[in-house]
Amino acid sequence: MGSAFFYLEFLMTWLSVLVCSGYSNPAIFALEYTLVPDASYPTQINEAVAGYEHVLKVAQDPSIVCVSGDSAGGMLVLSLLLHLGKRAGGDGEQEGGIEKPAMAMLISPWVTLLSEKKDSPGRDYLSVGQLNRYGRLLAGEMISATDPLISPGCCHDVEWWRRASPSNGYFITYGEDEILAPDIDELIRRLGQAGIAVQSEKEAGGIHAWPVASVFLSTSEEERLMGLRTMSSEIRRRMA
Repeated sequence: MGSAFFYLEFLMTWLSVLVCSGYSNPAIFALEYTLVPDASYPTQINEAVAGYEHVLKVAQDPSIVCVSGDSAGGMLVLSLLLHLGKRAGGDGEQEGGIEKPAMAMLISPWVTLLSEKKDSPGRDYLSVGQLNRYGRLLAGEMISATDPLISPGCCHDVEWWRRASPSNGYFITYGEDEILAPDIDELIRRLGQAGIAVQSEKEAGGIHAWPVASVFLSTSEEERLMGLRTMSSEIRRRMA
């Protein structure tokens, strides 16, 4: 399910919505990163860095780049940003000259790899046991499952977050009824307290990655596109 091909309809729909929002030539780059159990850390972060460097080479301007991901992809985006900010100086560039993107758009990000989440029977389709099993596989033997580079929710270093965060901040959308909601709430609070621009939308009764699920499952065009229209409008507003 996690392949770029699985997301193809969603991404093509998003491209269409971006055109309707006013962009004349939008482009979406989808990273086909290696899933567990085929590989563990640091494979995925290395692939994310390589993909991001490719996007910068094509775009030639980080101020027109928005990074995005849902669920584990959202976690990988946060890990990428923390990686970029780990050795960033006052000019925002990491050693090696990798500049940060203008914005991050996150859909139900898997913020903390292993946490004290509580299952919500009958609401979300994820389970704590399932997440923790995948989380341990992702961490593997090379890194602690509580290291911020693989579990961004474990980063309590305010200055690190400031160095890592995009110039136009974050927009985070997630569901009220998903088991990841408490961890996402905490991340939003932490970023806000650090003075980082962060705006969020918690969909009432929403499940995990509801904007993606809506494209596949909703019956009306309005319901299918509601999440994508909100996200595209936010990108347009912040990156105009």
